[in-house]
Amino acid sequence: MARPFKSPKTVSGTRPPKVQTPVAETAEGVDAPSAPRSGQRLHKLLAMAGFGSRREMETLIEMGRITINGQVAQVGAVVDEHDIVRLDSRILHLPFEAELPQVLLYHKPEGEMVTQDDPEGRATVFDKLPRIKQGKWIAIGRLDMNTSGLLIFTNSGELANRFMHPRYEVEREYAVRILGELTPEQMSQLTHGIELEDGPANFESIYANGGEGANKWYQVVIKEGRNREVRRLFEAFHLPVSRLMRVRFGPIALPPRLKRGTMLKLEQKQVVALLEWAGLPVPRKPLKQMSPHDRDRATRVFTPKVRKQRRSLLEAANAPANSSERPARAPTGNRRIRQDSDLKQASLQNARINSGANKRSDRNRGRG
Repeated sequence: MARPFKSPKTVSGTRPPKVQTPVAETAEGVDAPSAPRSGQRLHKLLAMAGFGSRREMETLIEMGRITINGQVAQVGAVVDEHDIVRLDSRILHLPFEAELPQVLLYHKPEGEMVTQDDPEGRATVFDKLPRIKQGKWIAIGRLDMNTSGLLIFTNSGELANRFMHPRYEVEREYAVRILGELTPEQMSQLTHGIELEDGPANFESIYANGGEGANKWYQVVIKEGRNREVRRLFEAFHLPVSRLMRVRFGPIALPPRLKRGTMLKLEQKQVVALLEWAGLPVPRKPLKQMSPHDRDRATRVFTPKVRKQRRSLLEAANAPANSSERPARAPTGNRRIRQDSDLKQASLQNARINSGANKRSDRNRGRG
């Protein structure tokens, strides 16, 4: 019968040497460096939540208004799901797992400002935006008051930065109507570049698009977002722009069904394609299953209503502490103070009225 295998016995008196783990030598009174903490940077999470850009969130942290577990946060701080982040006494809920952002298209009409607060009290595009639960709406690019066309809103600061930062050179396409007509030499000069007050500028492409009488239409493409750049390029040849409309921004073109003054929300698959174009991470969470009716309702063109919008964290932190309080009522010198006799008189009057009502109801009971 075969015996089970046994390991050979060690010689008595000899033991295998113990392997000691190396201990880091530290100077007296100096602690050993701790392992790097796993998590995400605070200002990045705040920007992902849509509370503002990363630079704005760094400014907010430098102000000392944000705390982590009761300690004042520092720029570059790392947090995880177990940390409690507050703005003063308000707890902030941060998205540690990337969520699918929202993207809204708006056909801006002329006469509206692209700003959240106009000192002159003029109409702004932010007055019409629908309410949003997470973060705030960020305008991708700007259009001046006399320019209409495509305007994109999102609650993702990273997506907005991918569109607007100059290093990405995202194309913007405009339909321009001018009073006059360009010569072939002028069109060639506009594509090669001319000198403006703030430096050289040029169109990536330009071609004529018809027109009647003295007004001619042109389609132009630029890769910058400087103030009134399209108008200034035409005005360099003394050709004033009578109408300017943006018809495309990057991969998004102005939908034909989106009429002036209306909005449209992109579908989930369209937002995923937009994130892939921007090179941003796509959330691993599966897309929400929607019926055809719900999908059509969620992406239906609608006319916005004027409503008050949510402010960013930086704006809320800089606002005065008593800005949300109601104004105190002006004291009146002849205001009469209610006495106990008034209460007794009112109670007697109410009892008299109720007793009369009961008698009338009893008198009329049974008639019909």
